[in-house]
Amino acid sequence: MTDAILILNGGSSSLKFAVFEERDGLPLLLRGHIASLGGHPQLHAEAAGDRPEILKGLGEKPIDIGEAFTSVVSLLGDRDLLRRIGRVGHRIVHGGRDFTQATLLDAPALDALARLEPMAPIHQRINLEIVALAADLLPQAMQVGCFDTAFHSTRPSRAKIYGIPRAMTEAGIVSYGFHGLSYSHIASRLRNRYGAGAGGRAIVAHLGSGASMCAMSAGASIATTMGFSTLDGLIMSTRCGALDPGIILHLLQDRKLSADELVTLLYDQSGLLGVSGISGDMRTLIGSDDPFATEAIDLFVYRIAREIGSLAAALGGLDTLVFTAGIGENAPAIREKIGVAAGWLGVGIDHHRNRNAKEIISLTNSRVEVLVIPTDEERAVASQLLSAPTPSWAGPQHSIAEETLTC
Repeated sequence: MTDAILILNGGSSSLKFAVFEERDGLPLLLRGHIASLGGHPQLHAEAAGDRPEILKGLGEKPIDIGEAFTSVVSLLGDRDLLRRIGRVGHRIVHGGRDFTQATLLDAPALDALARLEPMAPIHQRINLEIVALAADLLPQAMQVGCFDTAFHSTRPSRAKIYGIPRAMTEAGIVSYGFHGLSYSHIASRLRNRYGAGAGGRAIVAHLGSGASMCAMSAGASIATTMGFSTLDGLIMSTRCGALDPGIILHLLQDRKLSADELVTLLYDQSGLLGVSGISGDMRTLIGSDDPFATEAIDLFVYRIAREIGSLAAALGGLDTLVFTAGIGENAPAIREKIGVAAGWLGVGIDHHRNRNAKEIISLTNSRVEVLVIPTDEERAVASQLLSAPTPSWAGPQHSIAEETLTC
């Protein structure tokens, strides 16, 4: 009997997984992750009911995503779950302009998604490698992709295009936006809380090692801080965030950096790590008394505060502010600093509620309701699989020129 959905969510240093029953409410059977693939990897899993959690070291050496997947498969086999899986849902970071709903990952779809890899070099290859691994292991299961870019596809044209020649825009050099599965889950939670209005004019701050923000009106994306790539917007753990294009020209023309060196610099050596010179991990920076750590934190908060103002302008005001993801959910000091910086908009954070991890952390007289809502990308993927058909890819609806995919 195939009555379960397996969700796989791979990143550069982790693999998250979850198994849900394929019925209304999506009861959770098992959830977990393998963290720190680059050294001392650990598997952590929690099952439904009263079964004890699993915490297991996987050695001291780095492991690749294939080895991580093998460990997940072993756990699913031990729990007698493999035979129950009829569909596998995959979080795919980049869907371009043509993948805007849950889609069957057949050969043509996979070929099209592979051509998007240069636009999401950290994630896309890993996402598609996991699809291949799952298809080999579970040939009877339907492999379905859900896309981080899809949530932002309904934004108005003016929120997507850049001030470049129209031929380039039509070739696909536009703002796509990311973290859409996280935002989709938060929008669903806001609808549960407020009804169809979903908190009215809301800004959601997805603050983790990758960080972005999204302005929503009645739960629909209006504007977001990430654009053509996952480098844009906020300063992140090791990614630079928004950068003057003239800096790129300087690095290429005057510093003579190669394209590969530039990719490494902007994706892996910048952000909180680059500014602090210490770490890209916010927990480490908060615990440090080094002045450069303090400066990195201050820059992180400053850039978020600036974007809150920009997104509020796109919305025409602000009713609700939501914090989510690793930093957003677990760093009350950062939330408090952001609240102070956004005080001019009517944001008021209650110190004690914030420190005690309440869902509503705003003051009773705050004009803006401030919430902390855990993200759940795996449940967002499962919800898309349960609530909608999964069509085969129909081919490109837009022109995607080859030069777009190599820029």
